[in-house]
Amino acid sequence: MEKVPKGSKVKKWISQEVDGFIFIWYHAEQTELPWDLRVPMGEIDDAFVYHGHNEFYINCHIQEIPENGADIAHFNAIHKKNFINGSWVQKKRLFGLGSHHWKARWSPLVGKLKYLAEVNLNHYFKLFGKFDCFRMEVSGKQIGPSIVCLEVNSYTFGKIKVVQYITPIEPLLQKVVHEFYGPRWIAPLMKIFIYGESLMFERDISIWNHKVFHRNPILAKEDASIKKFRLWFSQFYSSNSKLYSEATNIVFFGILYWKFLRTQIVSRTSVALRLTAKWIWWLDF
Repeated sequence: MEKVPKGSKVKKWISQEVDGFIFIWYHAEQTELPWDLRVPMGEIDDAFVYHGHNEFYINCHIQEIPENGADIAHFNAIHKKNFINGSWVQKKRLFGLGSHHWKARWSPLVGKLKYLAEVNLNHYFKLFGKFDCFRMEVSGKQIGPSIVCLEVNSYTFGKIKVVQYITPIEPLLQKVVHEFYGPRWIAPLMKIFIYGESLMFERDISIWNHKVFHRNPILAKEDASIKKFRLWFSQFYSSNSKLYSEATNIVFFGILYWKFLRTQIVSRTSVALRLTAKWIWWLDF
């Protein structure tokens, strides 16, 4: 075997494997230390199996997507109508069987875990305007700008785990994937759950695709959690984070994200965002 040519070198990337996911640490500041993801992500129950995933491409800044959890008022404004009515909330109701009701809470963590935030949701479906059913309690962790791990507890569906990850493709183009895990026996019900979740998420997408991001928006008292979220999210920007104008003038520069497909690892490169990207990754089974 010939010797490696002098002067040749390969860049090393810090990585972690958690629950079958491979994470690559990327940061605009080389001095920043990577986060430990094992505790906030938790372990997927050994009895759980992979039930499927959905995938969306959204025309917005990455910050808009996790801000959804802190926008408390939008849940009952956008997600109240029966999911059977579809993804467009303005259409006429075809099914008046009932409506969804939500109670949400979002809060950031502090100290060494300041890169985390917690979201809690309580949901029930009011059938015929009289009967409360399909109750769900959702608790989750927002890990940095791009990862959310949710645990759903329901008498109907049992215990479910949902992992959301966002991959920046271009400065204002994001790829969002939700992966669903749960007991094998709930497979038929999981198809309904994934279908309903996909339709609900499409309602948000219809807004994100046309939303204008204002640096100093006028926020009402009810929007206090949005202000709190933006203050929390500001930690993911730094002096070396590229501006949007800089990113769009540099072709094929920036974020590396990886897709692990069985035994093959494929790397791709996308245009850099102004965001200081942390733990940006790709994974399919």
